[in-house]
This record gives sequence, structure tokens and C-alpha cells, in this order.
Amino acid sequence: MCHTGADSCFAPWLWRVIKERQTQRPEGSYVVSLLDGGPAAAARKVGEEGVETALAGASESDERLVEELADLWFHSYVLFAARGLDPTAVEDELRRRV
Repeated sequence: MCHTGADSCFAPWLWRVIKERQTQRPEGSYVVSLLDGGPAAAARKVGEEGVETALAGASESDERLVEELADLWFHSYVLFAARGLDPTAVEDELRRRV
């Protein structure tokens, strides 16, 4: 359990790293390069990773599925940053649906 009360510290940690890159803009940062492309660039990566995740889930190893899902989650967070949104909106939506 995370110190925030969440099941995991993954989401807060990942979001914090992406927001730091967005603010500090370190040279050579992959996150910065995606953000510089705007929401459309990040959205394209989410689409690409979504397809790769689906293919891995259908016919590849568990390890490949985990790798592709990590890519999908990462790029989804970058898309949220590019759009000026916070990923807690997704958590709120999921809670609403339960």
C-alpha cells in the first residue's frame, strides 16, 4: 500500500516525474519531446501503444503484455499532461462507474 492510501505508489510517482519533466524541461528528455509535439503527438503514441498492448494480450507472452501495458500507461499520463489534465479524473470516473 502506498503512503497516500492508494494501493500503489506507481501512479503518484509516475505523474510526479512527468510533471517535473514538463516544468523543468531537461534537455534530451523523451517526455519533453512528446510534450513539445502537443496533445496530438502524445495521442498518436497512446494509439500506437494501445494496438501493441492488444496484440500482446492476444498472442504474446505475459512479459510482453506487461511491457506494452507499461508503455500504454506511461504515454497516457503524458497525454494527460499535454492536455493539462490530472489522472485523478480517471480515478474519479472509475469510482463513479462502480
